[in-house]
Amino acid sequence: MFLKEIRCAAAALVCLFLSSQVIAQQTTSVPYIDKSSKQLFVNGQPYLMLGGELANSSGASSAYLTKIWPTLKALQLNTVLVPVYWELMEPQEGKFNFDLVDAAIKNARASNMKLVFLWFGSWKNSMSCYTPAWVKNDPTRFPLVENRDGKKQAILSPFSSNNLQADIRAYSALLSYLKKVDNEKTVVMVQVENEVGMLPDARDFSPAANAAYDAAVPIELITYLQTTKKSDAVTNAWHKQGSLTSGSWRQVFGDLIATEEFFIAWHLARYTNAVAAAGKAIYPLPTYVNAALNKAGLLPGQYPSGGPLPHLFSIWKAATPHIDILSPDFYNPLFTQWNDLFYSDENPLFIPEIKMEDSNAAKVYFAIGHYKAMGFSPFSIDSAHKPEEIPLGKAYRHLASIAPLIAQAKMNSVGKENLIDGVLLDKERQSAKVVFGDIEITLKHEFTLSWSSGAKQEIWPEVGALIIRLSEKEFLFAGSGVVATFKDAAQKNTLGIESVWEGDYTRDKSSNMPTWNPGRLLNGDESHQGRHLNLPYGEYQNQRIVLYKY
Repeated sequence: MFLKEIRCAAAALVCLFLSSQVIAQQTTSVPYIDKSSKQLFVNGQPYLMLGGELANSSGASSAYLTKIWPTLKALQLNTVLVPVYWELMEPQEGKFNFDLVDAAIKNARASNMKLVFLWFGSWKNSMSCYTPAWVKNDPTRFPLVENRDGKKQAILSPFSSNNLQADIRAYSALLSYLKKVDNEKTVVMVQVENEVGMLPDARDFSPAANAAYDAAVPIELITYLQTTKKSDAVTNAWHKQGSLTSGSWRQVFGDLIATEEFFIAWHLARYTNAVAAAGKAIYPLPTYVNAALNKAGLLPGQYPSGGPLPHLFSIWKAATPHIDILSPDFYNPLFTQWNDLFYSDENPLFIPEIKMEDSNAAKVYFAIGHYKAMGFSPFSIDSAHKPEEIPLGKAYRHLASIAPLIAQAKMNSVGKENLIDGVLLDKERQSAKVVFGDIEITLKHEFTLSWSSGAKQEIWPEVGALIIRLSEKEFLFAGSGVVATFKDAAQKNTLGIESVWEGDYTRDKSSNMPTWNPGRLLNGDESHQGRHLNLPYGEYQNQRIVLYKY
């Protein structure tokens, strides 16, 4: 009955959601994601999130929120990711307190910032640590996950209607309140739950879960597998078993621990989707879920099993029509590899959480340029010391000045030749090539220049840049620590540098587009007498280059 309840609830909400989503996009009154251009739109305009996520407990005190806001301003953020805690928002069942929500909105508006709220509901990092006391103290009414040995875990079971309905009521109350008080559209997106996944085993082994595991694989998932052209661990297992159109989880996918993960992924995803759908039926803010990235060699349950990870995308895409994007949380060095797996035409890239470190100033240029990222957000941003000296703040200040150019390049690339790209370089990957139609650009780490101050350093810092093609012969380079040379991709002509100008942009109030203010002409030593373009390491600047053929 419970599985039918989720399906019926989602179906009942879908018509209301679709009509509200059409209205939202037509009137631009509600933020929305345009997947074709990979952009978030707020008040009808593209919005690039230069963000930071607060530490887990920083949103739990109005006074503390107000205290840390100057640090956020000094870091040049335009967006803050703030937790909303179920246990503090609904301390007594049915009685809601939105004081912390109000405090976050008030501080954001005073600083001309936007917010992304993180719903710490049923699950936070797999656990149910932010559920209210009246939920924690009544495991009979609100059942918990059981491990393989039958021992209860401090994790709400996704197989309980009581658990789901309690979460839906609370989340719906939050979205109703935002619809009522946020006429300025300060809140632009919501994360539903946080890093969901199953521990310490691959799946829940409670009696309800065991019964569902022995039942037939839902027809919605089978239908998706029959129609998708994507390939992942789920589709591969299904084909290996003969592409069955019915049967139990073991029959359809094999009697493997991977099947246990597929099973729990489906039910975690359907539960999360039902929460999101209820909220969108009230107020259709964009939604996303975030993934705790797994490490090679670990089995499901040794990492949070069943979360929105690339090898499970078939399940999460089939199960979550009311979740707009699946996003990676980064605490490992494999930045490019994981972004390659998450980014696609149907899944724009948003990086809601990444370890706070100096290299983020390079990564943000690469993510926005190469993956057209909608936003970037280091974790525990409020813990920054001397924020005015942190490289990320300097990068954010620079990127804010060219955000309309970035948005324009994204829009003009839809269905046409790509007009924006980016690179990320270090000592192991010292160079990269990008191609814009008939022009091939080779980009190298500045320390590859023998005369650079850091050439002999044992460890080279990561450097990054984004490139926008402005016209047939002109490019904008933005970033730090990157050297560029140019050639005719068809090898018919030799390309020369007509001019390189450094400069900055100021916003034209009438058009909202940046106006170029040229500074120095860099045709001498700075460009090695016209041999290359050089964005100096440690500076975050613009250079516009015009090429010619001979």
